Amino acid sequence: MAGLPGTGKSTLARALAERTSGRVLSKDEIRHAIFLPEEIEYSSRQDDFCVRVMLETAGYLLMRDRGRVIFLDGRPFSRRYQIENVISAAASLGQPWRILECVCSDATARRRLAADAEGGAHVAGNRDYQLYLEVKSRFEAITHPKTVIDTDAPIAGCTEEALRALC
Repeated sequence: MAGLPGTGKSTLARALAERTSGRVLSKDEIRHAIFLPEEIEYSSRQDDFCVRVMLETAGYLLMRDRGRVIFLDGRPFSRRYQIENVISAAASLGQPWRILECVCSDATARRRLAADAEGGAHVAGNRDYQLYLEVKSRFEAITHPKTVIDTDAPIAGCTEEALRALC
């Protein structure tokens, strides 16, 4: 799952996991399970570490059930090396991969991020519209095959579009 903060990656990942009997692994949830609040720094270094834990967990789960679908969530994958690391991990496990890039309007992302912050709906304490703009300003285009999902559309349609891409 790729895309800027607030573009619906987590919502879509959960919907897809439900439809595929898959599993969502969330970088943000892993970070909060490993680190105490005072140790959380939202740095690239800590993000990379949490993604390595995600990939190790994905590998473990896939060794137990080769047909399982794993959705990696919680990272925008705004840098090429981040996607390359996941593709390499999938190759080492002999697993296919798909990139689903979630996009939406700036207004929708702003509204979602504000609602999440207000309701405490997301574990990452740094998610706000300023982060969205910062990540957007340095987002490196994804050059690998991908499916772009416009999450301004209703979730049911987004889920169906993403399921077609997974086949």
